[in-house]
Amino acid sequence: MRGFLLAFALIAVATPALAAPDASASKRGNKDLKTYCSGDAVTFCSGDDPDSPEMDACFKKNMDKISENCRRAITDYKGGGGK
Repeated sequence: MRGFLLAFALIAVATPALAAPDASASKRGNKDLKTYCSGDAVTFCSGDDPDSPEMDACFKKNMDKISENCRRAITDYKGGGGK
């Protein structure tokens, strides 16, 4: 019973933190870009802010090296007017 109460208390404390928006989350982009391009961003552009022109330039420079799924996500994002 004590273990159950401890687990419940931990869940109650952690739930608001999990529901809160991530302050470090990118301010632009969409779910597909985040899903399919995060690994490429780390691999090729790890020192760049995701919301910066430097990140855009890095992806443009490395377009032939990034994953196919990321290239598709970028194409779809641009085709949708950046939304």
